[in-house]
Amino acid sequence: MFFESPDQFRQQKQKAVTVFGMSGVGKTWIGNLLRRRNWFHFSVDFRIGTRHMGEFIVDNFKREAMKVPFLAELLRSDSIYICSNITFDNLDPLSSYLGTPGDPARGGLELAEYQRRQEQHRVAEIYALADVPYFIERARELYGYDDFLCDTGGSLIEVLDPNDPDDPVVKALTEHTALLYIRGTEEDATALVDRFRANPKPMYYPPDLLVKNWQAFKAQAGIERDEDVDPDAFAVWGFEALLKDRLPRYQALADNFGYVVEGRELATVRDNADFVDLMCQAIARRTP
Repeated sequence: MFFESPDQFRQQKQKAVTVFGMSGVGKTWIGNLLRRRNWFHFSVDFRIGTRHMGEFIVDNFKREAMKVPFLAELLRSDSIYICSNITFDNLDPLSSYLGTPGDPARGGLELAEYQRRQEQHRVAEIYALADVPYFIERARELYGYDDFLCDTGGSLIEVLDPNDPDDPVVKALTEHTALLYIRGTEEDATALVDRFRANPKPMYYPPDLLVKNWQAFKAQAGIERDEDVDPDAFAVWGFEALLKDRLPRYQALADNFGYVVEGRELATVRDNADFVDLMCQAIARRTP
């Protein structure tokens, strides 16, 4: 969705924007801010964790509970109820399910099991993104929201072709929303790695890149057996490698189908009017 001028966007009665970029660059922050200013905030990660992977997550909780005889008996008799309390700001249930490959004694998953869960996430993310047109209409008809923000995960770029206008995910987003790339700097990337180390988020790797990074990490660390890998060390190393791989593809998606703002520009946004102004600036920069 492109605009002939900033005023065309500003005058739209019903605005719909999809924000994308590195994990932690500010997408959920802007979504939370706009939600308090009468925008509908659609979180792709929340939709994945509640609708499309919710059963997988809860079953994993139950699997762990069944290892405790006291809880196992209560579960069998339907005496207790286990659920996932995932929120926009707390994706720990999804993160804990996706896990990290490595030493089981340190909380790691066998690589094959990790790959199986990665595939579940890939499918779930595509379904969640395909839900965007439905939720735009649902937000308007059911809740009375005219304005809509789609807050994507960092792995958006892994489930679409940023150069193909006929890609199903690209079509679902561009036909119904304006794409806005929140671009981070090298300094932002360093800060994001530090933040990830303290508070890991769900991570999705393309299958080939996962195998490549897994082998590269083991070779660099001098490790031969998968079960000797420190899962936390690989998670941080893999996140940094994934950021570098994604950046040019984020830029390609923006160049082909969207607009760009710098991450630091989000600091100017305090309300709905500021966000609309920021979008108009991005449109003006792209408009001939």
